[in-house]
Amino acid sequence: MNCKLNIVRKKLFSFRPLLLTAYCVLLTFFLMSFSCKGKETTQEGKQGPVYNPYSTESVFMETKQRLEAHPEDADAWFHLANLYENNGQYAEAIDAYKKVSKLRPSQGFVYVKIGTSYDRIGKPLEAVEALKKAVHYMPGYAVAYNNLGIAYGNLGRNREEIAALKKALQLRPSYVTARYNLGIAYLRVKDRKAALQQYELLKDVESGTAEALKKEIDKSGN
Repeated sequence: MNCKLNIVRKKLFSFRPLLLTAYCVLLTFFLMSFSCKGKETTQEGKQGPVYNPYSTESVFMETKQRLEAHPEDADAWFHLANLYENNGQYAEAIDAYKKVSKLRPSQGFVYVKIGTSYDRIGKPLEAVEALKKAVHYMPGYAVAYNNLGIAYGNLGRNREEIAALKKALQLRPSYVTARYNLGIAYLRVKDRKAALQQYELLKDVESGTAEALKKEIDKSGN
C-alpha cells in the first residue's frame, strides 16, 4: 500500500510544473484583458479616441441632437444658449435665447440673458430693449435693473441709468455692484457729492468695492 501511495505522490508532484505554467498563462491573459478595458478601439484593432461625456463638445452635440428630435423644447434651447454664452459665442447665444423667448414669451429671465449678451458684443440699444422686457416681466428682480442701468449708461442716457440703478438698490439695498455703478453714474454727471454718499454707504457693506469707488472719486477731483 505504501508503495502505491508513493507512486501516486510522485505522479502528482511531476504535474506541478505543468499546473504552475498553466496558472501563469491564465493569470497573464487575465491581466492583459483587464488592462485593455476602457480603451476604445477601431475595427482595425488600433486604439481610438476615448469618448468623454463631460467635455463641452460632447454636451453641445447631445443638446443639438436633443433639439433635432424636439425642436420645441424650450429648456434644451436655453441650455444650448447658456453653453454658447459660457463659451463666449454671444451672437449664437442670442439666437438661441430668442428661440426660448418665442416659446415662452413671459419668461423674464431669458430677456436678462439676451440683454447681457447684447452688452457683451457692444450693442447697448438692443440690450436696453431686451432688459426693458426683463423688468416688465420681473419687476422685483434687482439684477435686471442694474443691467438696464449699465446699458443706459453705455448709451449716454445718464438720467435713465441713475433711475434704473436706484430702483435696483430700492429692491436690494445691500446690492454692492449696483451701489458702485450708481456712484460711477453720479461721477458721469459731475455730481461728486452724490458719488461720495454712495461711497459712505458702500463702506459698511463691502470695503474693497468702496475703496475702488473712492479711487474713481478722487481721480474725478483732480
